[in-house]
Amino acid sequence: MTRHPYSTTTCPDRSSPHLGRRSFLTALGTAAATFATGVPAHATEHARDAASAVEYVDVQLLNITDLHGYLQAAPGTNATITGNGGSTYTVGGVAHMAAHLARLRAGRANSFFFTPGDAFSGWEFDAAAFADEPTIEALNRMGLDFATAGNHEFDKSPAFLRRHMEQGVAFPVEGRDATFTDSSGVPFHGAGFRFHSANVVRTGEQGATVLPAYNIETVRTAAGEELRIGFIHLTALGTELFPGSYQPGLATLAEVATADRYAAELKAQGVNAIVLSMHDGAVAGADFNSGTDPSGPALDLALRVSPDIDAIVTGHWHTRFNMMLPDPNGVPRPFVEAGCYGQLINEISLRLDPATGRVVRELTVSTNHPNTRDVTPDPDLKAVVDYWAGQAAARDTSRIGKQTGSFVRTRNAAGESTMGDLVADWALWAGSRPTDPENDANVHPNVAARLALVPVAPRVGVTVIAGDLVRDAASGGAVTFGRCWRAVGFGDPIVSATVTGQQIHDALEQQWTTAASGELLFAPLAVSGNVRYAFDTLGGVGDRVDPADVFIDGVALSLTGTYRLAAPSYTFLANDGYGALSGFEAPYRHQRDFESFVAYVRETQTLTPAPLNRVTAANTTRRGADTGIVLDRGPLLHPDGTPLPRPEAAILSADAAHTDHDGLRPPC
Repeated sequence: MTRHPYSTTTCPDRSSPHLGRRSFLTALGTAAATFATGVPAHATEHARDAASAVEYVDVQLLNITDLHGYLQAAPGTNATITGNGGSTYTVGGVAHMAAHLARLRAGRANSFFFTPGDAFSGWEFDAAAFADEPTIEALNRMGLDFATAGNHEFDKSPAFLRRHMEQGVAFPVEGRDATFTDSSGVPFHGAGFRFHSANVVRTGEQGATVLPAYNIETVRTAAGEELRIGFIHLTALGTELFPGSYQPGLATLAEVATADRYAAELKAQGVNAIVLSMHDGAVAGADFNSGTDPSGPALDLALRVSPDIDAIVTGHWHTRFNMMLPDPNGVPRPFVEAGCYGQLINEISLRLDPATGRVVRELTVSTNHPNTRDVTPDPDLKAVVDYWAGQAAARDTSRIGKQTGSFVRTRNAAGESTMGDLVADWALWAGSRPTDPENDANVHPNVAARLALVPVAPRVGVTVIAGDLVRDAASGGAVTFGRCWRAVGFGDPIVSATVTGQQIHDALEQQWTTAASGELLFAPLAVSGNVRYAFDTLGGVGDRVDPADVFIDGVALSLTGTYRLAAPSYTFLANDGYGALSGFEAPYRHQRDFESFVAYVRETQTLTPAPLNRVTAANTTRRGADTGIVLDRGPLLHPDGTPLPRPEAAILSADAAHTDHDGLRPPC
């Protein structure tokens, strides 16, 4: 039995001060909630005249955050933002952004353009389908100077980030998986900027970072003297345990201690102006050019981190605020976040003392500029956007295999479906792939999986299955790249890991729970083709699956034995409610879901639906038999009814017990 308790779920406005509000604030944090907010944010009243302060060295900092590959404006609610007095602005698109950047940079001799992270790992098909190379081309053309690595910069591997995205090395197959021809007609050659992180290290290492911890930029005084500005970079704490950026071989160091360490190091080198660019954020109201009632991990850091840091630029939370907060000495400094998907450009104007290179804090000004679409788009960037849109349209319809029948999510009484079986078979294939030398953030051996489990209607969260694969008779059953890409995945890898037979049994039992109303709920798991099991429709919750009725390759399940299991990282991390698997050991990360599923179809070539005989519901005709009600939850929607990107929806709907951080949950 299937019930549709609701077809839509409204996603809350993440700029609301009520989302994820902490149950506490420090005394200083409470004071900061009402400190100096405005349009724009000024450190003091003197800063309003800072444009004429010619005796100082003018430095312009421009930043965007969480672009996520949106070369075009993001759809739905994300294309509209609210400013001072409730004014709304239609925003987005890199072609318009380039035009605004040109205006903002005009006449500014010392201007730096950077991002606090999640520039790529695109959710827009035009970028994602081409290994996010279109995003790098756009950022190169807009003159990005440097970048902080966000969690999504690790969605593939550190080697992918350094060797491919920075250096342009083909990864792995040129022209198929990466190294596509760009809008100028040349193969992808990498970023014209570097990525940084001060707190991402290899597992067990506390010293050397995976990426450079900071960068130092220089400006000159009117007399020709050189002044230096240091930029420290932080990646969201716990990045290695997020489902998309799950990397068993990485770890993230504490944010405040790391920032303080490098601030002291920069000061020891004589760098007296320091900026912190961090991929972790906060919520602070709905007005993009002010901040009210702030809360979140970045706020906690901002109130405690070294007073030697002169500005704090945040990201990750997809929120919009612009305010001044007191450092531990009570001196104001900017604390900002510039939304997501190209909505805003944040501008911080610093004035440096030419004699010391220190920031004259009283003269600091910060403004969030909306990336409005009422300006003439930059022609070069428009050409880039149009080129990749055309390439994407062609790739969308390119044939990569064929199917002899349809794969649909419609389930039988035992919870089995042709689409579920296909995805479970793919997961087993994906969890058995050979070692990829570029997948360099694993610490355990690559031991092939023996079976796969994939939630098709999970207890919480979302399923990796995004749609059906209906056979197209007109094309002779052609399976296209775009249909595969959209049918499976939300950007998480398949992981193979060692579990006990007891854990497998307990996960199967966790398919059934009792609702508050007393109804029996069923959250079915698909199993790979080498697995057969039965469940008793007369059994109580926790007593429906006899281990003797579970067979893997024809052999009954041993509760004390160990098995190599393949499943999405989302499932192993218990984000979809099957906590029995969370005690896994020796994990090995494989390829991301949508890319891996495309590779599976390419290799398999012909997809044929298998009989629905992997799961048997026993005693269904007996009095009191109950299979359970399957709750097919609708997608998370924006207030205007448009769906959230699947990676974002996966995090927002995940099991709160396994994703919350002190009562807060970032959207990606």
